[in-house]
Formats: sequence, C-alpha cells, structure tokens
Amino acid sequence: MSAFADRLFEAADRFGPLCVGIDPHEGRIPALFGGDTPEGVERWGLAMVEAVRGRAGVIKPQSAFFERHGWQGMRALTHILEAAREAGLVVLMDAKRGDIGSTAQGYVSAFLEAGAPFPCDALTINPYMGLDTIEPHVAAAEQYGKGVIVLARTSNPGSADFQSKSLEGAPLFERVVEALAPMVERLKGDCGWSGLMLVTGATGPEEARRLRELAPDALFLVPGYGAQGAGAAEALAGFRQQGNRLVGGVVSASRSVNFPAGSAEADTLDGWRIAVTEAIAAAQADLVAAAGT
Repeated sequence: MSAFADRLFEAADRFGPLCVGIDPHEGRIPALFGGDTPEGVERWGLAMVEAVRGRAGVIKPQSAFFERHGWQGMRALTHILEAAREAGLVVLMDAKRGDIGSTAQGYVSAFLEAGAPFPCDALTINPYMGLDTIEPHVAAAEQYGKGVIVLARTSNPGSADFQSKSLEGAPLFERVVEALAPMVERLKGDCGWSGLMLVTGATGPEEARRLRELAPDALFLVPGYGAQGAGAAEALAGFRQQGNRLVGGVVSASRSVNFPAGSAEADTLDGWRIAVTEAIAAAQADLVAAAGT
C-alpha cells in the first residue's frame, strides 16, 4: 500500500482540498432516512458517501455520533466505512484517542491495523499524555501505510485555555509540534509530505502560519471552515505555495454540507441529494478558488 501522505495528497490534488465530515448530530437526521436511529444514521451516512463520490476525495466520520447509538451505531459506522472504501475515498477517523501504550495499542487494533473492525486511513490523536502515547500509532502507520493526525491548535474557543499558554517562552501548541519533528520525518511519502498530520483550526490563521514554519512538511487537517465562521482564505492560511496554488492538507466542513438549507425538509431522496451535493460542490469550489489553479 502507498504511504498515507501520498494518497491524501493525490485525493486533494484531484478533487480539491475539501474534506467532508460525516457527523450525524443528535436529532438532525431527516425523517426521510428514518430519523435519529441507528438505521436512520446508517442510511443517511451511506447516502452521504454517495453524495461525496466524485466531488471530494476525503471524508471524516466523527466516531462519537455513532458511539452514542451503542453497538448498533458502531455497526452502522462499519457499513459506512465499507462503502467509503468501495468509493475510493480517503477516510480520516475523528476519534481523538490518546492514552498509555497498551491502551493506545488497543486503539491501533481497532482503527489502523490490517483487519481492523473500523478501518480508516488515519486517526486523530490527542497528544496531552505525551509522545509515548503517540508512538504506537506512528509505528502502526509506518507498518500499514496509515496516517496519524495530532491535535495542535484546534478551532474551538477554549483552545486558548491550554494550547496557547506559554511553556518555556513559546505557546504549548508550538512545543508539541517541535517535539513531533522526528515522527513527521518517519511518515513522509514519495510526495514529500508527511502523514503525521496536524490539526490547526481555520479560526487561527496566524497560528497556522507559525505551525507551517515549524513543520514545513506536515499535512494539515483544518477544521473551523464554514459553520464555525472561518472563510476559505483563513482555512488555507497554513498551506504552502506550489506553482500557482496552495497545497498542504485538507479543510474539513461538516454541518454546512451535512445539513444544508432545504435538506431537512426534503421529502424525496432526489430532493435531499440535490441540496447536499450542491453544498458540497459549493464548498469545494470556494476552497479551490482560494487555493488558486
């Protein structure tokens, strides 16, 4: 299998930098699919995969929204992941794991190993407990051609509570990224980019530019675009100029493309599909225009 960084870069190069979140928020699954039930979530998620096909190359399911439905919800997630793989999509699993070595290995077995029950191309990791909690994921990524997505500077308002606090003269998020440098090198693909991705919120463009200085070869996963208020230019602030365009990761949109205007009221699958595919196409076009050609 090719390196994760190569697969992600190819997908973004082909379709554009949009990453479509698959976030079945409580109470928001249209009645058309069966509402907020495990079965409704599964039907909606499978329809989302079909809506993404040919319009974007990357999706990001949020595990929590499936976990809340118990084992039936996780069964739905496995079926959605199977459909995504058949559609040729790169799957970033948003689960934000992070624990000591033996527990981390359990997460590796669940998400990253060959034969994992919830197979994905990369997994989000919280680095708060230290590098030894990240290492099992990086080792698995090397072995199986997967990626590791580490939270650096997130998009939520409370990110400043800890991430921006000074540690020996620099913000904590900068110290985290500095410590990740050897892992960034280990997960480099043929494209020159690393599959050790960094989460850097679109709501902090200056911080994203600083992270690019610290980690010039790390691909970025950028939340905060769309419903959280950041525009395309802000979302791409940490990307790097290559030729006539900006490259260096993917920008996530969830609510704005999962639940666009008109989708909740649609009484036919075709009506829902039109609303969602138009929202996906509009977000992709917005980002591609901001990135250049």
